[in-house]
Parts: sequence; structure tokens; C-alpha cells
Amino acid sequence: MISRTFYKQLIFIVLFSCIKPSIGFSAEIIASPHVKTTTLSLENLRHIFFMRRQEWPDGTPIKIYVLSDNNILHKEFSKENLGVFPYKLRRLWDRNVFSGTGQSPILLKDESEMIKVISTSHRAIGYASKEAISNLNQGSVNVLFIKDK
Repeated sequence: MISRTFYKQLIFIVLFSCIKPSIGFSAEIIASPHVKTTTLSLENLRHIFFMRRQEWPDGTPIKIYVLSDNNILHKEFSKENLGVFPYKLRRLWDRNVFSGTGQSPILLKDESEMIKVISTSHRAIGYASKEAISNLNQGSVNVLFIKDK
């Protein structure tokens, strides 16, 4: 006969394996305040970060900024927004660089640098946590709404 403690442990395991752990970061897509686009489809977002689209709708080139592959926010952004693991994204960028068909995004050291660079650029896109964005002055960055998310 199976003990009562075993049943309790089994229920505990089943319940907590269904719950997604919350990291505390939720990546928001941000762009330069000069970018006129306010909404992107999920497909367009993926095309931009997969380096397949190099221009904004008005024809200006897109400058893509990212954090390091081991950054928690970058991991969350890659998985939740793009649907890929960071290492797969890195492979795609490396393939573009080594084949001569493109370049990889510009790597920044932390989220504060990301916000600073994007707020002063004219054509940049990147991401930041909701917490960091909520502390900014209105109009310093353009928070993009993602359709189909």
C-alpha cells in the first residue's frame, strides 16, 4: 500500500511542475523616440531581430541593440518575444556575419546602457524591463506594442 506522504509529494510535484516560474522580468520592445512606428506584428519583430528586415517602414535603417546571451532579460526576451533560445539566435547572427550576408546586433553591457543608447539614437530598437521603462520620462523612448502576442 502506498503511504499518505507519497501521495502528498506526488500532488506537490504535479501542482508545481505546471506553474511557470516568474523571473520578475518582462521584456518590452523599445525604439528611439524618433521612430514613427508604434506597433509591430510579431512576424515583423522576428524579422527585425532575425536580421531579415533592415529598414523601418519609412526607409531608414534599423540599428538593433541586444544584451549578452547570458543576461536574464535577454533570455526572457528571446524565449517570450521571439520564440527561440538565445543560443539559437546567436547562431543565426553568426551565420549572417560569417557568410557575409549581414551583421550581428550591437551588444550592450546592461539595461541602463540599452535605454540610454536607444533614447539618444534615431533608428534603434531593443528591449528593457517594464520596471526600467516605468521609471523613464515620457517620450524618452518609444514603447512598441506587439500584435499577435
